[in-house]
Amino acid sequence: MAVKLRLLRMGAKKKPFYRVVAADARTKRDGKYIELVGTYNPITDPAEIKINEEVALKWLSLGAQPTDTVKSLFNKVGINEKFHYMKNSKKESK
Repeated sequence: MAVKLRLLRMGAKKKPFYRVVAADARTKRDGKYIELVGTYNPITDPAEIKINEEVALKWLSLGAQPTDTVKSLFNKVGINEKFHYMKNSKKESK
């Protein structure tokens, strides 16, 4: 099963609010998901990003592929750097 880290749209019309979720790649955008990773609110100034780092790193280490938008959110929060460091430290210890 191919797992993606992607956005699930919530909120009212013209007032989007997103959940960052781990979902099967074949499901609909707003369909079932496996686990909630965090939230993203683009309406506030500055945009509010809340990501559970442990869950995000777990899914990345299991091979889940983030979408382009989720990858940019992870860059802003610093999760991609932590994952890269974690992955390289495992290689060096072998």
